Amino acid sequence: MRVILAPMEGVADDPMRSLLTGVGGYDLVISEFIRVVDQLLPEKVFYRLCAELAYGSKTKAGTPVRLQLLGQHPNWMAENAVRAIELGSQGVDLNYGCPAPMVNRSNGGAALLKEPETIHKVTKAVRDAVPLTHPVSAKIRLGWDDKSRCVEIAQAIESAGATELTVHARTKEEGYRPPAHWEYINLIREAISIPVIANGEVWSHQDYLNCKAASGCDDVMIGRGALAVPNLAHVIKTNQTMMPWYDVMQLLLQYSDYEIVSVKEKYYPARIKQWLKFMVKHYPEADALFAQVRVMRQTQDILALLRSEANY
Repeated sequence: MRVILAPMEGVADDPMRSLLTGVGGYDLVISEFIRVVDQLLPEKVFYRLCAELAYGSKTKAGTPVRLQLLGQHPNWMAENAVRAIELGSQGVDLNYGCPAPMVNRSNGGAALLKEPETIHKVTKAVRDAVPLTHPVSAKIRLGWDDKSRCVEIAQAIESAGATELTVHARTKEEGYRPPAHWEYINLIREAISIPVIANGEVWSHQDYLNCKAASGCDDVMIGRGALAVPNLAHVIKTNQTMMPWYDVMQLLLQYSDYEIVSVKEKYYPARIKQWLKFMVKHYPEADALFAQVRVMRQTQDILALLRSEANY
């Protein structure tokens, strides 16, 4: 089995990817998406969203990173995929699942679920352009507002030559609301021959077992759960106990050290609040800490509180 870290746009940036893969248990990381519209993007864009390209396309812990592209124009997607490979990406992943309204309004991400023929064209153009030695994978949801075409979408991707497929077991309209419909992943898995990776609502070892039973998939991709329980990859693989809160606090401080020295510092208060909010479900200490942090707006105030809590 493999545990893969999901491409969470605006959340799983390279410091977060480094942090979580440092905890261990991940076999692959998918980067945040690079939005392709109507041009071959400059190299700096690739390095900005996938800094690991400068280090052999691996995180500091040695976990392989596969760059993700999002777009609807076959030729431009193909050209940018070639550039990604030339810069060292360990394959290319194609985003057909992003539910963000700004992306969908311009016919990107999950909007393409309404157009399996376009998904086929984009995937084939990328596959034809990228050397066969490099995987071309894709990530989808079950559909836009219904699940009736999920198998058709998956077959369009397989027939275009994709290497493997990740399925988030919800439609775009369902967003992130429970439950995840893992049984539909099984329908897809039985209809195609390429490997299928399950995604959605895996927060614990038992969730993984339930997902595996319903989907038939050994491999799993985790996103929000990886933030809620930082050692979730190990929890899934070996039923390891959840990371102690003291260790979680050290991770929060380590993440803070990464973020406050970069241009992203202005986003730090929002990101640390977001991370704590994910943890509330599993750590009562996170609930108490979030109650204090949520009213803070200054980075230094948040850092002072985290350092105080970590050294109690």
